[in-house]
Amino acid sequence: MASPPRLKRRREFLRVAGKGNRAARPGLVLQALPGTAGPLRVGFTCTKKLGNAVARNRAKRRLREAARLMLAEGAPEGWDLVMIGREATGERNFRQLLGDLRGLLKQLGVTP
Repeated sequence: MASPPRLKRRREFLRVAGKGNRAARPGLVLQALPGTAGPLRVGFTCTKKLGNAVARNRAKRRLREAARLMLAEGAPEGWDLVMIGREATGERNFRQLLGDLRGLLKQLGVTP
């Protein structure tokens, strides 16, 4: 299973944050912007409030794996997503993290 394409530039993250919809669960915050041309793309970020570099990188690795499992096959086209790690992202049970992501994707209308 391949990972979905990534958002990498700051302006892409800012566009999703400014124009997109936002929802939160204990494990993560998801921002979604519909109506973009091309395939679904995903960006990952964590603030310094989460901890040192080791903690932030661990949280982002967990978010990337959750996105790979949930969005690799049959991902809807035309969406830009930004996944933001929270304090619970690094320690949360991975099944609960997947459940958080699944619920947020449905709440924001990315998946049916």
